[in-house]
Amino acid sequence: MDIDKVCVVGAGNMGHQIALAASIAGYRVACTDTGAEILQKAAAFADSYLPQRVAKGKMTAAAAQRARENVTFTGDLAMAAGDADLVIEAVTENLALKRDLFARLDRLCPARTILATNSSYIVSSKIADATARPGQVCNLHFFNPALVMKVVEVVKGPHVAPETVEAVTAVVRRMGKTPVLLNKEIYGFLVNRLLAAQKKEALYLRDLGVASPEDIDTAVTGALGYPMGPFRLMDLTGIDLTCHVAMERYRETGDPAEKPSPVVVEKYVKKEWGRKTGKGFYDYGGA
Repeated sequence: MDIDKVCVVGAGNMGHQIALAASIAGYRVACTDTGAEILQKAAAFADSYLPQRVAKGKMTAAAAQRARENVTFTGDLAMAAGDADLVIEAVTENLALKRDLFARLDRLCPARTILATNSSYIVSSKIADATARPGQVCNLHFFNPALVMKVVEVVKGPHVAPETVEAVTAVVRRMGKTPVLLNKEIYGFLVNRLLAAQKKEALYLRDLGVASPEDIDTAVTGALGYPMGPFRLMDLTGIDLTCHVAMERYRETGDPAEKPSPVVVEKYVKKEWGRKTGKGFYDYGGA
């Protein structure tokens, strides 16, 4: 199918960057959220990011103007999704929330619309039966920051139609990104399963008092060659997300080993969520 209009649900850091990447690629985009302040911040980011790209010689002024005209920010879900060919959900990592949203989208969207989730861990087969179009529900997982990171995981669950995979893969390529196809569903997909193993061990070493977050990050970047250590990465993606993901997994499995690390819970309660709040494992000088 031809995709022209994209709706992104969730205007937070991931959502508004996915929306802007799609608008730069030439799609008509509506980015929607229930929070007025979040929408204002998303629009302000678009207004500052595009001129910066022009100033750096990465984009022409005409291309920047077209990209900005392509994207709108609205609190009206029905208006944003009502004529969309593709919806990309980028809300909190909570299965019940996503199922409720997809049921609403199923009622609002045309029959042709593909409904994709940007979930970091939850497979779309846990969401698809909340709709009457399971063959058009899939995982389309971008990485943070979405405007920079090139890889996007496309997950073909047992319910997903081949045409859906072909359509979203074409969108990923048009956005200048590299699709990585998973032929089977698995919790956490590829990248996050690898990262989760490293993160879990890093938190274990920190909780035991073996080494500080700073020294663990230094070891990972300096000896293993990673561009960023696990604690810097958690600060970037959000310690709140780390906590939500672990709790969602614990609720699903009942395995105490899946509970979030004590330091993650502590920082979540204190709202020390990383860069977004100005403090996490590192201090960023305020929000």
